[in-house]
Amino acid sequence: MSSKLSNEKLAYFKEKLIQLKKETEQRIESTNNNGPNDSVQELADYDNHPADMGTEQFEQERDAGLELVWQDQLQEIKDALARIEDGSYGISEKSGKPIPEERLEVMPTAKNLVDEEE
Repeated sequence: MSSKLSNEKLAYFKEKLIQLKKETEQRIESTNNNGPNDSVQELADYDNHPADMGTEQFEQERDAGLELVWQDQLQEIKDALARIEDGSYGISEKSGKPIPEERLEVMPTAKNLVDEEE
């Protein structure tokens, strides 16, 4: 196995990361567009049953948690794209060894070898 990915493989992973970036940005945007005020206002028009408000609060907290996960994922994607640009993509940040293409296929944002992850 060579220590550097071919230009074709780099282009492939770059395209894959760009697609992941678009999908993640769309998820974040759709979460933001389903703002809590719409459904809370809708509930305010009816009798406010405590279970309804509890469900609404749960959904808001879940959406906020998902948005944090997606923001983290978006940053990992941007970092991977930056590594492609600076020539360090596919090289472990911990050991400097090449990351197998199979791992990058499954996890294109991988920064380290599997056995180096904590």
